[in-house]
Amino acid sequence: MAEPILEVKNLKKYFPIKKGVFSKVVGQVKAVDDVSFTINRGETLGLVGESGCGKTTAGRSILRLIEPTSGSVKFEGKEITGMGRDELRTLRREMQIIFQDPYSSLNPRITVGGMLSEIIKFHKLRTTDAEVKDRVEELLQTVGLSPLHARRYPHEFSGGQRQRIGIARALSVEPKFIVCDEPVSALDVSIQSQVINLLEELQQRLHLTYLFIAHDLSVVEHISNRVCVMYLGKVAEISDYRSIYKSPKHPYTEALLSAVPIADPDRKRHRIILGGDVPSPANAPSGCYFHPRCPKVMPVCKQIPPVLADVGGEHLVSCLLYPESMPGGVQETTGTIKKNEAAAVNS
Repeated sequence: MAEPILEVKNLKKYFPIKKGVFSKVVGQVKAVDDVSFTINRGETLGLVGESGCGKTTAGRSILRLIEPTSGSVKFEGKEITGMGRDELRTLRREMQIIFQDPYSSLNPRITVGGMLSEIIKFHKLRTTDAEVKDRVEELLQTVGLSPLHARRYPHEFSGGQRQRIGIARALSVEPKFIVCDEPVSALDVSIQSQVINLLEELQQRLHLTYLFIAHDLSVVEHISNRVCVMYLGKVAEISDYRSIYKSPKHPYTEALLSAVPIADPDRKRHRIILGGDVPSPANAPSGCYFHPRCPKVMPVCKQIPPVLADVGGEHLVSCLLYPESMPGGVQETTGTIKKNEAAAVNS
């Protein structure tokens, strides 16, 4: 069996809503609401969903760039959520992030070489100035840049080159796991493919593990081994990329895939148009969060929240169309659904 390097269980991140002179808490924005998944060593898990579904918040909560409200995050068997500052600083060498906007994440007042040198010296990865300089040049060459670029400032680079610098910065501490937070969404399509190919090459060469966050399903299909689909802070579906793209189980995943353009004009895909807007995470619907927009909604969906369950072949789905997703187990499912549907019809 594959060895999990990261285990996320019941992760939650709620942001308080405050009003009034005394900043009284009047509600909560449930940005990440009970998210669970694992990432095996050496694989890429694609995390996809609409804007505002909690993808980036989940990624940053895992690294504790923002503190999670509750839940468990284990990296190589070590619980991260309860770590102190010193212990977490040591672990940060093994867990890094590539940000979405490469320009805002780079210090405009420091040269690229100075930035990388500072990181290497801080973590004491090299001892002498000559070794640090050689490591900086090695990192730049690894991501497809020239050693001469070490003397330049971030504003002197294009968007694709800045993202390569961001990748070099993540690699500078020799990590095992990298959160890629929409690393190509701000780039031109031609540059996107170059960066994706670079990430795949680095993964093979350096034995890296990725959590790849994106909203572009075609990009996720190209790089991911497994795909996790999120909706309104919750996990809707998880499976290997072949199962997700060829046989999606959740109605939301089906709608997302129907919107992916097909290059072949002879092939046609039935487009699923979802009604309404995405609900606010501060005022989520009762029952299944997706039921106000779901084309396959049942009366029971408005009352009972589904649980993420295996429907066969390690394909996990959170949808009451499948008996396994009913809280309380498979045995009680049929009677509960019939009872709730009958009550809804009579009311």
